Amino acid sequence: MNELLFAAAASVPMAAGWSLHASRLARRIESARRDPLTGLWTRDAFTKRAERHLRFRPVAVYLVDLNRFKEINDTHGHAIGDAVIRATGERLAAWAVDHGAVVGRLGGDEFAAMAPVSSHDHLTDTLHRLSEVLETPVETAGLVLDVSASIGAVGADPRTEQVVLSDLLRLADEQMYRARRCEAPWSNALSLEKRCPNVHGRRAGRSGTHGGTRVAA
Repeated sequence: MNELLFAAAASVPMAAGWSLHASRLARRIESARRDPLTGLWTRDAFTKRAERHLRFRPVAVYLVDLNRFKEINDTHGHAIGDAVIRATGERLAAWAVDHGAVVGRLGGDEFAAMAPVSSHDHLTDTLHRLSEVLETPVETAGLVLDVSASIGAVGADPRTEQVVLSDLLRLADEQMYRARRCEAPWSNALSLEKRCPNVHGRRAGRSGTHGGTRVAA
């Protein structure tokens, strides 16, 4: 009996050690899925979570691209540019909590989000609010920087339409480009029909594509 009690007592530190190891491993995995600058999901992590949300209810997909970000970097330096990216990430994270959204940083100054949407009016109202959130000046290093973003959006209902996340991101990208070209804060697609030329699954003119008119993306 004493031997059994001793063995049980000896196993407690081992179990605690494994539990601590598992907890640390889980934190490392979670950290690897987060963008180190903003704390948002990375592209792959965002994609996995957004695809799960896409299965069950009407949603809207948003693509956000900061305006004149290269100008900020060139004028004030990369540290200030990073501060603007970080502030944008914080604003999107807060917006995500209020709207039940999944948000990720796709790279550079480009972000994506997916959130439940109940109607076209709901989507329009959300775009207005999101635009206002992102247009708040950023204060950093004694500077007050005016910032803004071009936002593209598309709504879809997986219960009645056959939709794929990559296609929705592609459409949101088209609308983002349309908003920027028209100098509007946002634009949303009224249908799931692609309108811009496509090169290797991306809008023609995007960085990394060839053919068509090259435009800022």
